[in-house]
Amino acid sequence: MRAPRGGRFRSAGLAGTLVGALAGALGLSLAGAPVSYGDDSGSTRPVQQGSNQPAPPGDNGHGRAKGCDPLGTSACLLPFPNDWFTRPDPRSPTGRRLALDRTALPADSQGTRPDPAPWNRLDGFSPGSTLTVQVPDLDPDATGIAPVTDIGLSLAPDAPIVLVDMDTGKRAPYWAEPDVNATRPDRRALLIHPAKNLVEGHRYAVGLRMLRDANGAPLPVPEAFAKVAGPRLPATDPLAARQRALRPALRALARAGVAREGSGGLGRLGGLGLAWDFTVASRQSLTDDLLTIRDDALRGLGGSAPPYAITGVTDFTEQQDPYITREVRGEVTVPSYLDTPGGPPGSRFHRGSDGAPRQLPGNTQKAAFRCEIPRSALTKPAMPALYGHGLFGGRDEVGGGNVRAMAEEHGFTFCATDWAGMAREDVPIAAAALGDLGRFPELSERLQQGLLNAVFVGRALVHPDGLPADPALRTADGRPLLDTTHGLAYDGNSQGGILGGALIAVSPDIERGVLGVTGMNYGLLLNRSVDFAPFRAVLDRSYPDKLDQQLYLGLAQLLWDHGETNGYAAHLTRDRLPGTPRHQVLMHIAYGDHQVANVAADVEARTLGARLVTPALAAGRSPDRTPYWGIRPIRQLPHRGSAMTVWDSGAPSPPTTNTPPTGHGHDPHSDPRNSVAARAQKGAFLTTGRVIDVCGGAPCTATPVPLRNP
Repeated sequence: MRAPRGGRFRSAGLAGTLVGALAGALGLSLAGAPVSYGDDSGSTRPVQQGSNQPAPPGDNGHGRAKGCDPLGTSACLLPFPNDWFTRPDPRSPTGRRLALDRTALPADSQGTRPDPAPWNRLDGFSPGSTLTVQVPDLDPDATGIAPVTDIGLSLAPDAPIVLVDMDTGKRAPYWAEPDVNATRPDRRALLIHPAKNLVEGHRYAVGLRMLRDANGAPLPVPEAFAKVAGPRLPATDPLAARQRALRPALRALARAGVAREGSGGLGRLGGLGLAWDFTVASRQSLTDDLLTIRDDALRGLGGSAPPYAITGVTDFTEQQDPYITREVRGEVTVPSYLDTPGGPPGSRFHRGSDGAPRQLPGNTQKAAFRCEIPRSALTKPAMPALYGHGLFGGRDEVGGGNVRAMAEEHGFTFCATDWAGMAREDVPIAAAALGDLGRFPELSERLQQGLLNAVFVGRALVHPDGLPADPALRTADGRPLLDTTHGLAYDGNSQGGILGGALIAVSPDIERGVLGVTGMNYGLLLNRSVDFAPFRAVLDRSYPDKLDQQLYLGLAQLLWDHGETNGYAAHLTRDRLPGTPRHQVLMHIAYGDHQVANVAADVEARTLGARLVTPALAAGRSPDRTPYWGIRPIRQLPHRGSAMTVWDSGAPSPPTTNTPPTGHGHDPHSDPRNSVAARAQKGAFLTTGRVIDVCGGAPCTATPVPLRNP
């Protein structure tokens, strides 16, 4: 649907749209009728052979299966992530390889479990992994666990949870919280979130000590851990292997000041009640699939522009659209590395004998694009920029009123293509993956192809033999409407911010980008987003147990990392990936955002080293003991480098639990992009690389927008 010319692209609400899409595409009744997992044509897709299997007889999904960690409780994979579920592999950069057993993975409501093969290709866990553990009778307040409002407490000498980098000996900051969505105390997870992504390829030790119940009484040490942490066990003891595996973690914790006691309560300082360790995936494990297809596809161009075709050109009078003079539509042909001709929703990578993605002979797909050329380009050619659309949306969002205003005000031609893998046509696959974790690669691997599609559209925009030379992007007398002397810019909002960081990190053409109302790590975001509501209904039916849901999110994130910023943040502004220029990013955040949680943006800013535009908020506005802990402030503007600006339009502060801000009044998600001042800051940054003061030295505010953009 075309946005009204000269108006604002508006949405009645993404959640309502997705409910309709889910119900229509899947034949789904959210009231309890059986789910039929279909593709976007409405046909039923058979479950792939080997994608899942029934749970062992008598196992309700919570029993002790093959390979479980004997230190865990309630679910086989706990605690998670955990090197107990890896094996040595001297060929991998970390020296480890995941070795998940199918029987250890959570079973869905039909008793089926996914094939662990996609996970067992990895050499470690997500750098943003939520550490998930279950501690019966734990009271976080009585224990003094660091909450999201006081992250600095996590580094206190007597902190009850200690997270130690075993390679450097440094403590890592975090916040911890009980899963308030749990419906049974004995199935409630304790969630430990790194406040900054963990170092790729490093091994971490986790120690829990001085844990207390609601009455303040010390919790007893679990019997299995008491034995493992105690005197050396005979080789014939069932726990001997676990004791040997845990020794390095216990030594690392001891060096960090965490003593252990073999049995009894946790009454004295240093008493350890549980410990484990895990390895973070290497850079290669996180990025090699996408870099492999990127490099192969660009190599195939031989220095030429990507092949493309113009499919439509529409000129507008000033009365029809005061911002845009011409709209251009077309298609770029991109090599497809998926296993189905044309790479439709539901495709996965076609992999060679070495496990790397390979192109089926002649397999390509069309990346449809839409460009909006501003009126100002008639007198001064516009800088080309890619625009990233919102959650399960599409390229036509580039026609939104705020995008067109930005184009005209600051001289950009914005072009957009669909985020294949997380576009509207992928909604049925996303829902199907919530019903069957084994289908998650259909989303995460097609998403990487979608990032390649965006790379190709971007290359077509800046290559001298590409779109800049086409008559569709020139005046009637042949003058260019694009100015490529300053390269290619990027601006994306919401999902466009979450995925945009990954695109910028791997792009050979983008040097500066704006990540609007952004964050990273879907595993952290989903519980906190109002947009997850329609999908939660599917997950609740497929994995009704809330502890299993947290494990689902943790496992899904291991695959999601390969297509969203969480897996690329360490290389977004420093330690850049091979074949890319130096990058700068500007993050624009809506305080109290209902759709993309502010905490996820804070983790991203700490990870990529973005500086904070200050003052960020009015005094007393934040509930945090130290607002924006760990994010270095900018002392003086203008500032050259990556930064984060917080825009406050008066929404209530976000919840301090892992829940969405339902009932919190106005959703500020769309407010920054609809602010003239915010657009001015974006425009200056994208064209000069400088972050300027557009708020007069005061906290930045935005006017609430009645209806939100996607």
